Amino acid sequence: MSNIALLIAGGTGVRMHQDIPKQFLSVNDKPVIVYTMEAFQNHPEIDAIYIACLHGWQNMLQAYIKQFGLTKVKKIVKGGENGQASIRNGVFAIAKDYEYDDLILVHDAIRPMVSADIISDNIVKCKQHGNAVTVIPCMEAMLKSEDEYQSEESILRNCLFRAQTPQTICVKEAVSLHEEALAKGIINSVATCTLLLELGRKVYFAKGSELNIKITTTDDITIFKALLSMQSSTWLK
Repeated sequence: MSNIALLIAGGTGVRMHQDIPKQFLSVNDKPVIVYTMEAFQNHPEIDAIYIACLHGWQNMLQAYIKQFGLTKVKKIVKGGENGQASIRNGVFAIAKDYEYDDLILVHDAIRPMVSADIISDNIVKCKQHGNAVTVIPCMEAMLKSEDEYQSEESILRNCLFRAQTPQTICVKEAVSLHEEALAKGIINSVATCTLLLELGRKVYFAKGSELNIKITTTDDITIFKALLSMQSSTWLK
């Protein structure tokens, strides 16, 4: 059984307010996406890496793959008009090259601090349950608002979990999921876990981490730089 990482790098990064897509921003002389690729390159259970890349940036990505010796990267596919389309493009490409019982670990290219433990737990939990969604418990008080200005209702936080990536699923189920979504006109589900739920599937949790940050704003870049200064810490090994 093979384990294939599918990195989603199709976003334009509008919330970052930069000319360069956030996955290609350089931090400490290395693009964010390279840190992410290296996390899967260095994991012994990952057999291949596929990347759904923003149109126009494929050649740049290919240059980084060569520069940093990322030998597990097997294919760059075209990113879609949204996250669901990018994942679908990657899933269908992987399905042409791998067996139906192989696993796909769908991961945001802008989560560069994913640990080896998180990747391993996704593989274990998916083999046990059929899918795995990286989550962390919600620690803050949660307020519900209809207008993003005020609230009259809170939500019990012990019932809430924050989804991260990777989100892992076998090739057969991934193909079936995306074909069913197309048939039913579901075209803008934000993640593999939400698509599973929208189509009536149950999802199973794998362990995440507060350190597994998603870089979407300039504040996240500041946090990322701080985390990089901890490279000697055991969780980064």
